[in-house]
Amino acid sequence: MAKANKKYIEELELLLAKATKDRRMFHALLTDLLTPAEFDELSIRWQIIKMLANGSSHREITDELGVGLATVARGSRTLLRPDGGFNQAFDKGFAHA
Repeated sequence: MAKANKKYIEELELLLAKATKDRRMFHALLTDLLTPAEFDELSIRWQIIKMLANGSSHREITDELGVGLATVARGSRTLLRPDGGFNQAFDKGFAHA
C-alpha cells in the first residue's frame, strides 16, 4: 500500500473532525473506512486506554481483553504524553475513563 502524504492525512483529519458532529454519520464513515477487524481493534485499544486510566495493571488488561503486553505497553506510553490525544480527550471531558 502506498504511504499517505501530509495532504491526504490533513484531508482525512478534516473529514473526521467534521463528521464527529454527527454520530450516525461518523459511525457510517468509520464503517466505510475500516475493515471490521480494524474497527474491532480500535474499540479494544480504547478499552485498554480506559482501563489504564482507571489504574488497571498491564496483566489485568491482557487477561481481560486477550491482548498482548506489547499492545498494552503502547497504550500506556500514549498516556505518558500530556499533550497526547487521549489525555486531551479526558481533560476536555470528551471521554471518561
